[in-house]
Amino acid sequence: MEIQASDGRGARRAICAALGDAGLPPQAVGYVNAHGTGTRRNDLYEAKVLWELFGERPAVSSTKPLTGHLLGAAGAIEAAVCVLALETGLIPATANLEEPDVSVPLDFVRGRPRESRVEVALNLSWGFGGYASALLLKRG
Repeated sequence: MEIQASDGRGARRAICAALGDAGLPPQAVGYVNAHGTGTRRNDLYEAKVLWELFGERPAVSSTKPLTGHLLGAAGAIEAAVCVLALETGLIPATANLEEPDVSVPLDFVRGRPRESRVEVALNLSWGFGGYASALLLKRG
């Protein structure tokens, strides 16, 4: 777990550490379950970090608009969503994402789930007090 700086440095370090620990390049990630706080500043920092590390790929969505903020349970529920995406080949859409910021052209899944066989999913969680964590899950 890493302290989340206001410019996304902590998130970047957490993602890079997860990739390094797994021995995977960024290109291996097919789906990111973004933390998606729903605040303009935090979502923009998160999107910029994802763009810097991954570019237009992978598919990105956030399940927080459906579940709300579950405090300590949020990361576990989001990890379960990643496992389901790996098992079913369905990437969930982000509810209520109508107009993403065009300055960061990520592949946002919106409207309805997307069929896609994903081998590696990345779950991002930011905590109160500035903590950032990144968990990679791989199809078995």
